[in-house]
Amino acid sequence: MSPGILGKKIGMTQMFREDGVAVPVTLLKAGPCMVVQRKTPTSDGYDAVQLGLVEFVKAARINKPATGHLKKAGVEGTKFLREFLLDAGGDLKAGDKVLVDQFKPKDMVDVMGVSKGRGFAGVVKRHHFRGGGGSHGSMFHRAPGSIGASSYPSRVLPGMRMGGQMGHTRVTVRNLEVIEVDLEDNLLVVKGAVPGPNGGYVVVRRSKR
Repeated sequence: MSPGILGKKIGMTQMFREDGVAVPVTLLKAGPCMVVQRKTPTSDGYDAVQLGLVEFVKAARINKPATGHLKKAGVEGTKFLREFLLDAGGDLKAGDKVLVDQFKPKDMVDVMGVSKGRGFAGVVKRHHFRGGGGSHGSMFHRAPGSIGASSYPSRVLPGMRMGGQMGHTRVTVRNLEVIEVDLEDNLLVVKGAVPGPNGGYVVVRRSKR
């Protein structure tokens, strides 16, 4: 059994449970995936499996080292590769298929993706600072305020919340419930929101907590 699967975010919608409660869900196109490489403690020092998402990719979009790496495993049309750690004695080997049938409703999964980039943002948007008064000559509206003392330590401490690049970072959303699994269309329906834009790559793994 695979510890996870690779896929793409399709988008959000809602579904109704049997009791009529509306549930917000995200549709993921999960797989099909192929095992590109099996890493073992004897050869690599740890036990892991490298999966590749099978999709239409022009040969020119994959460089020569990656092409040779895929050819060794007998895999084609794979651009998105990720590794999953395995428990000792896993039965996966290079060339095996990993499909969405590995999951079933009510399973709990963690989903990892790259959040949407928001560009340069100030402290109000980026860190939810309250800001100053809006009128009566305030002259302090969306500024961060003091960032350190003058006499000691006479410097700005590392980690100070300031304006800067917002988003476009790896985000993990934990413990999402699998609502439905569509084996025919390789769809995984999970409860709640998933990081990243529609069409963005995601990594789905079994929850560790």
